Amino acid sequence: MTANAAGAAHVTIAAGDRPYRPVNAEVRAALEAGVKTVELSDVRGHRYIGCGLTCQGKIVIHGVPGNDLAMFMDGPEIEVLGNAQDAVGNTMNRGRVTIHGDAGDVLAHSMRGGTILVKGSVGYRAGIHMKSYKEKRPVVVIGGAAGDYLGEYMAGGLLIVLGLARERGLPISGIYTGTGMHGGAMILGEALDPRSLGREVGKADLTPEDLADLRRYVGQYVAAFGGNAEEILARPFVKYLPVSRRPYGQIYVY
Repeated sequence: MTANAAGAAHVTIAAGDRPYRPVNAEVRAALEAGVKTVELSDVRGHRYIGCGLTCQGKIVIHGVPGNDLAMFMDGPEIEVLGNAQDAVGNTMNRGRVTIHGDAGDVLAHSMRGGTILVKGSVGYRAGIHMKSYKEKRPVVVIGGAAGDYLGEYMAGGLLIVLGLARERGLPISGIYTGTGMHGGAMILGEALDPRSLGREVGKADLTPEDLADLRRYVGQYVAAFGGNAEEILARPFVKYLPVSRRPYGQIYVY
């Protein structure tokens, strides 16, 4: 970052073939200096972008960020103009991540606050160990489909999978959905084959509060990526909840 960039509304930082550490240090310095928007160009799998940031501001990423995007993030906004790799939002506490493509495995691992919007589909174990933390409630909206083990060991928060624009015949979520889930809720754009569910979850009717949440977050999805909110909301949404707060409470009892 140049000296006269401090306090600017917008700066551009080129990632290219530079190591991730100096790139992230430059991003942090710019935002902490009061820059409103940092635009990262030519990102090629650079890891830890936005990691641990507590300041305000926005990071716009051109390219594909590497693992642990927004890990421990507590405040800023990140927009990815393409795909993202694994562990987006790992233990994220506050802020927003918008991905204009697909995302990899373990999206929102242990996330405890903030919002993640993914236009496309995600890999395995999205939402694993997601939890609410004090007054914070993490929310993830996935526009396409999710891989196996969606919501595994989920303890809080809200996972919404819309099931849009996915490969023909592909289920909205893979096998073992909700395995070990003991808190939070999943709202899917269609019912799953019961054989795909973990034993710890069951189907439930949507409440008026659920419908309000759905309208709110579908509205955010459409504002970010386009589409018709009313058409999306007309899908046969189904809610899945844990059937036990202690799914493994008796396993080691003799």
